[in-house]
Amino acid sequence: MATRKATKKKSTARSSSAKKSTRSSATKKSSSRKSVAKKSSSRKYSPSAGKNVETEMREMKKGKLKSGRSGKKVTNPKQAIAIGLSEARKQGKKVPAKKS
Repeated sequence: MATRKATKKKSTARSSSAKKSTRSSATKKSSSRKSVAKKSSSRKYSPSAGKNVETEMREMKKGKLKSGRSGKKVTNPKQAIAIGLSEARKQGKKVPAKKS
């Protein structure tokens, strides 16, 4: 039994040192990202585009939001957001282009 306890202690010491090494590498990565990734402070989405998404979400929660061609009821929040952004694009509001 004494040998089993000794082996357990060694394994815990190894795992704690492994954790320390991963933490230090994670901090190095995050600090390098901050210096490289500087973007302009302008908005990506206009406030009115956000209102479009808001209204679509309300309709979805009430159960009144329908999808395009099929006319099925929308139950997925992500789909409701996509519909709201699509409507905002059609109206010419400031919204980034679709990802392909």
